[in-house]
Amino acid sequence: MTDPIRILVADDHPLFREGVVHSLASELDFAVVGQATSGEEALRLARDLLPDVVLLDIGMPGWGGLVSAEKITTACPASKIVMLTVFEDQDKLLAAFKAGARGYVLKGVSARELACVVRGAAGGEVYVSPSLAAGILVALTRGRPADPLEELTGRESEILTLVGQGLTNREIGDRLHLSEKTIKHYITNILEKLQVRNRVEAAVVAARRGWHDSVK
Repeated sequence: MTDPIRILVADDHPLFREGVVHSLASELDFAVVGQATSGEEALRLARDLLPDVVLLDIGMPGWGGLVSAEKITTACPASKIVMLTVFEDQDKLLAAFKAGARGYVLKGVSARELACVVRGAAGGEVYVSPSLAAGILVALTRGRPADPLEELTGRESEILTLVGQGLTNREIGDRLHLSEKTIKHYITNILEKLQVRNRVEAAVVAARRGWHDSVK
């Protein structure tokens, strides 16, 4: 007999979490081995239980699902992560896959479809909710603007200016009264928008165009 797929469910809403657990537990090839209410707890349980699949809510307190996905992927690379969320958001979708997720499922999904996604993820497949997949294809066909710096928000522009001045994440956070973790998230977005690999390349892109000298 094949071993059941071992699942960890992390969501801070008890009623929804218990519904998901009940639904999954009714499948003969599934075993729900743990439940978590925060990203921190999810990481601890993932390390202890080594589940095959981790279902993560994006909007949890503490780290949240995106940071948790990255930490669990690093600590437990054999565990496949599926985001289960209300956010029908392309940016969050891309961030989730960048953090290591293998699936992005909207919470309106049926119990049967969720079970299929979990089986697919355990088998190495990737899944994106159809409505979001269609949106990404449309966005890709539109192409990117000639100058990706124009995609940056005002706060991202400010942070890139400080990166160009050689400040660390902590120093930028102190200056802008933001946490170092928040600055890290902003820089991740900046790198994605500029299509560069690291902060040095981002600063070079800005400097080449004389951009950071003109932003005050």
